[in-house]
Amino acid sequence: MSERVPPAVSVVVPVRNEADNVAPLADEIGATMTGRWSFEIVFVNDGSTDDTALALGRLMAERPWVRQINHAASCGQSAAVRTGVAAARAPLVVTLDGDGQNDPSFLPALVRTLETGGARVGLVAGQRVGRHASGFKRLQSRVANAVRGSILRDGTRDTGCGLKAFRRDTFLALPYFDGLHRFLPALVKRDGYDVAYVEVIDRPRRHGRSNYGLWDRLWVGILDLAGVWWLIRRRKRVPRIAEVTNAH
Repeated sequence: MSERVPPAVSVVVPVRNEADNVAPLADEIGATMTGRWSFEIVFVNDGSTDDTALALGRLMAERPWVRQINHAASCGQSAAVRTGVAAARAPLVVTLDGDGQNDPSFLPALVRTLETGGARVGLVAGQRVGRHASGFKRLQSRVANAVRGSILRDGTRDTGCGLKAFRRDTFLALPYFDGLHRFLPALVKRDGYDVAYVEVIDRPRRHGRSNYGLWDRLWVGILDLAGVWWLIRRRKRVPRIAEVTNAH
């Protein structure tokens, strides 16, 4: 990929302590994207304390389409996604989690849905089926999604899936806050866009353990939900402006 020609698609992957997962994930992404679109993979290393940086360094030496951006300290998934999108060189961006549970084989379906949807579609969101998670974790997600949906009315049954596609400019125009990635459908609709959906199959984590726990999500999620509800209610209609000119 020439440095002078930007890629068509940027794949943004936030990672934290995923040293054993980044290489197989990069290979899967490369296999599914090669021959379809020119692409890059932007790994955002969110303050990892293991050998993630070294593993990514080896990948960069072998694969010219891999980039690494480091956070000196962990700032959270939303910050990592935003860092990656801001650094992306392509107009179209797809995201997925760095633990291997999001299957890269669904990336083409996300990109095609975004392309065929035209300007009216601001987000394509993966919706997980057959999740490989504990019963308690699935119950957590169902309750959280039901509460969020009843308050925000975003029409989305699963906002926690990391597989998403959007235009870079659309994402960067959204109000930023920690936890943004969990509310993308509501915020994109707030800006007047449609949201499209693609069903995806969840996979078990290959290596390591989850960086998120129940209490990480619960209390922060409640505050974020209230904040997004406020943002939606305070959204003002953007005026359509037409200049009047002298006909003579």
